[in-house]
Amino acid sequence: MPSKRVPAAPRDAALRIRTAGRRDALTALYEAEFGLRSAAEILNRRADAGEVEGEPLLIARALIELVEAQRPGIDAALVRLAPAFPLATMTHIDRTILRAGLAEVVHSRAAAPAEALAAWTALARTYSGEPARKLVSGVLGTAQREGSTASAERDGGATDE
Repeated sequence: MPSKRVPAAPRDAALRIRTAGRRDALTALYEAEFGLRSAAEILNRRADAGEVEGEPLLIARALIELVEAQRPGIDAALVRLAPAFPLATMTHIDRTILRAGLAEVVHSRAAAPAEALAAWTALARTYSGEPARKLVSGVLGTAQREGSTASAERDGGATDE
C-alpha cells in the first residue's frame, strides 16, 4: 500500500521562513559591502518594491541589526577563528556569510545554534562553493562549541565534549 504524503510540519514551514529571512539579510549585507548604501537601506528598498515581506522581512531586519551592532566583535572573532583567511583578502560574499552566520550562531537566540550553523553552511555552498562551505562550517562550528563551553562554565555545569 503506497504511503500518503504527509503535509509539511509547522516546524518545516518556520524553517523555510527563517531560511528566506537569512537569504534576504545576506543579499542586503552583501550589497552593502560595496559601500553605496547600508544593509538596512537596501532591505527597505527591496521591501518597498515588494520583493521582501512578512516574516522573512522581520527576520532579515533583525539579522542585519545584529550584524551591524556586533560587527567589531564579530570581525575580531573572525580574525581569531580563521587566522589563515584575513578579512581584507576574503571575497565579499564569504566575509558576509561568515559575519552573518557568526552573528546568528553566537549572538542570537531566534534559532538553535546548530540550525543556524547548518543554514549558513548551506548558504555558503549555494553562493560561494565547497571551499567556502568548509570554512563557514569550521568557523561557525568552533564558535558554537566555544559558546556552549562558555555557557556551561558560566552556569556551573559540565560540557558534553
